[in-house]
Amino acid sequence: MKKIDFPTKTCRVCGRSFAWRKKWAKVWDEVRYCSERCRRNRQKVNET
Repeated sequence: MKKIDFPTKTCRVCGRSFAWRKKWAKVWDEVRYCSERCRRNRQKVNET
């Protein structure tokens, strides 16, 4: 699989798109944030 073919998601905090990573293979459906920094700052964003 080429890197260009990987699925992408949009970060709920910063709005940036990020691509699938091998370390997220088993939990891709649960991944919501592009980085640890965004995960820590999730309280600042009103999630619905």
